[in-house]
Amino acid sequence: MTVIILANCPSGLRGFLTRWLLEISPGVFLGAPSARVRDILWAEVRQYSGKGRALLAYQTNNEQGFTFESHDHAWHPIDHEGLTLIHRPSAGRPTGETRAPNPPRQGWSKAAKRRRFGNR
Repeated sequence: MTVIILANCPSGLRGFLTRWLLEISPGVFLGAPSARVRDILWAEVRQYSGKGRALLAYQTNNEQGFTFESHDHAWHPIDHEGLTLIHRPSAGRPTGETRAPNPPRQGWSKAAKRRRFGNR
């Protein structure tokens, strides 16, 4: 079984995938092509995805029973003691950034106006 998930990809790529896979939801393709056809389809997805993202999941003979690959996606598969897991960057700040967040800006509240213009 093979699953390909597309996000923000050209509609022509979706039409191309419907030749071999069934689109069960917008951008979600499901089918059982051979390993050779699956690799060719994934190469085409990587080439023609444009600014979009793509995920590929398929059955294989390992501990989990499946494996997956990603293309231009913020979440990346990593190997952890023989298991493939998804590494998801923290939502708070970009990866590698360690500085403190910016202080809050001065707003247009009544207290901010009094501080700025004095008591009038």
